[in-house]
Amino acid sequence: MVVTQENVAVNGDRRLSPQEIAGVLRDRIRAGHLKAGDRLPTQAELADEFGVERGTVRQALSSLQSDGLLSNTGRGSPPRIADVSPTRDEPQTTMVGLAPRLAEAFATRHVRIDAACLTAETLMLALGEPVRLIHEGSICPESIDVRILLPSRDITLAFPVPVEGRTDDDAVHRRWLAQRNAQGHVLRHNLQTLRHSHGIDVHVTFRALPFTPPVKLYLLNESEALIAYYMITRREETVDSGGVLDMYDTVGSSSLLFSFEKTTGQRDASFVEESQKWFNALWETITTDLTLS
Repeated sequence: MVVTQENVAVNGDRRLSPQEIAGVLRDRIRAGHLKAGDRLPTQAELADEFGVERGTVRQALSSLQSDGLLSNTGRGSPPRIADVSPTRDEPQTTMVGLAPRLAEAFATRHVRIDAACLTAETLMLALGEPVRLIHEGSICPESIDVRILLPSRDITLAFPVPVEGRTDDDAVHRRWLAQRNAQGHVLRHNLQTLRHSHGIDVHVTFRALPFTPPVKLYLLNESEALIAYYMITRREETVDSGGVLDMYDTVGSSSLLFSFEKTTGQRDASFVEESQKWFNALWETITTDLTLS
């Protein structure tokens, strides 16, 4: 089962965003379906496959290019898959770096993933790799416990926000809320299906933060902390009604992801322990129940 395919199913006829299309292509690269040196399909072919406009495809390819996953990106021919061999010690973009770390974390008997983020999009897409490995039989954990902190629907978000300021009819906030809920549903569904298909004891729980997180934090099996800063940028997005949202928003998938492991040394071990304490304190005190409507 592929995470992005479930995303299409859950959201009905909603068209995929550039970030989601980029996530599908990243999954194909990680799975080896697209190898270094392979040409991508043309923009027209990709637009036809995903049922979107070419502009959406161009944005997705731009994201992959920013991640260093494409080469030969000049005009005249489709780009090729780059030969990328990152070392574990180097910070990587969140979308590139998170999936292999999750796959390794899922290789243990009892998996524990904690996350604090603005939406569950990056985590939802990155979980496609360990879910794929479980389905092919490479790994088989006995239990999976995922806890996710997301901003409450009732707070005034610091971002994303309209460039011209908020109004009573805040389309930017509605867009964020719809994405938060849809991505959370997909993530939970894709993991809970493992209970029925593989007999894995799966628990996925959400709680609501009373503030906008300035960073995204992932804690893996209480032994590794991965952190990335949300980079704010001005961008436009065309909505289904034909209007354009001009907003200050984040580019979370391309933010650099920094890893700290308990086994690396005392400084990293302290960072992991304090990050886990911070997450647990939020979970047990000022956060509230979150219902994905």
